[in-house]
Amino acid sequence: MASYQAIGATCEAVMRLLQQSWRPALFDDASLQFRVYGTRNFATPMDAGVSLYLYRVATNSTVRTPPPRPVPGNGNRVRRPQLPLDLHFLLTPWAREASLEQQILGWMMRTIEDTPTLPSGLLNSSLTGVFTAEEQVQLVQGQLSNEELFRIWDVLPSDYQISVPYVASIVYIDSELERQAGE
Repeated sequence: MASYQAIGATCEAVMRLLQQSWRPALFDDASLQFRVYGTRNFATPMDAGVSLYLYRVATNSTVRTPPPRPVPGNGNRVRRPQLPLDLHFLLTPWAREASLEQQILGWMMRTIEDTPTLPSGLLNSSLTGVFTAEEQVQLVQGQLSNEELFRIWDVLPSDYQISVPYVASIVYIDSELERQAGE
């Protein structure tokens, strides 16, 4: 299953999905950027594009912890159970004109609705070998109250921008530690 690099690789895969789906002819040949943002990036945001801001990572509460898995080639050793995570992020459209920003927003949401599953090929596009061939991650629209959303924007070094919460679920992270079977 996925390595510790899965969180960053998943965020990059969402941006890659949008970037690969973008067609400049959609909006008068507008050129867009697609970037994963950290808090400091909001101080000098892009002129036109989409940013992904990871604001929360939580252990998935609906998945039972799977049993330890055998280490390939060593049947009496097992890997510790996987860590099932949900990644909560904001997608924010950026543009100088409100009308273009709103068009980007609608296009972005439609694109994710059309492709809600990130396959391993896309997940491994920025870092190869992070996910196994059978792994995938689901994208669903998240739930934030207006108060929670405004609280996030209160701590960012930028004025409020329309944004949409999403959750990437479930990102399984394997342990690098092994133990004897039965321990």
